[in-house]
Amino acid sequence: MLSIAHAATGAFLAAKLQNPILFIPAALLAHYAEDYVKHWDVGTGLTNGSRKRSHAFIAEIGDLALAGMLVLAMYPVGGFSSVWSYVNMGGITALLHHTPVWGAFFGLLPDFMEAPRNFLKKEPLLLRPLNRFHHAVHRSIPNVVRGLAPQIVLVALLWIFR
Repeated sequence: MLSIAHAATGAFLAAKLQNPILFIPAALLAHYAEDYVKHWDVGTGLTNGSRKRSHAFIAEIGDLALAGMLVLAMYPVGGFSSVWSYVNMGGITALLHHTPVWGAFFGLLPDFMEAPRNFLKKEPLLLRPLNRFHHAVHRSIPNVVRGLAPQIVLVALLWIFR
């Protein structure tokens, strides 16, 4: 799934559960469950060579930026009205104490752990078993429309029930 969906799910779970002992494993499990649903993401085509790593990397940066903006739109911090307000007014500390931000991070963590293998062709030995599991449950499809549909529905539901 796109980082937008994983981040929104993790943020939602953190906001609802509040306790890291509950929301961290829930966000991680949700990531794998979401990846089991047939979907399209910016990495679709990396394993079979139909997509260049450099193109996927650039698209992923955009995906992560949109994910961050969505999480902050769903769960604003304090009275800050924009991402730039956070930075300009020293809000980085506020972000680090904002539970949905941590939920988003843990919702994305399995993809972060795969990044060295996907983009640098280097896989730390400690991550290999987790990455193999992730690869085994990951079901991406090349059809963009069919692959984005479940993600749009998911993010819309998360927005409604936030």
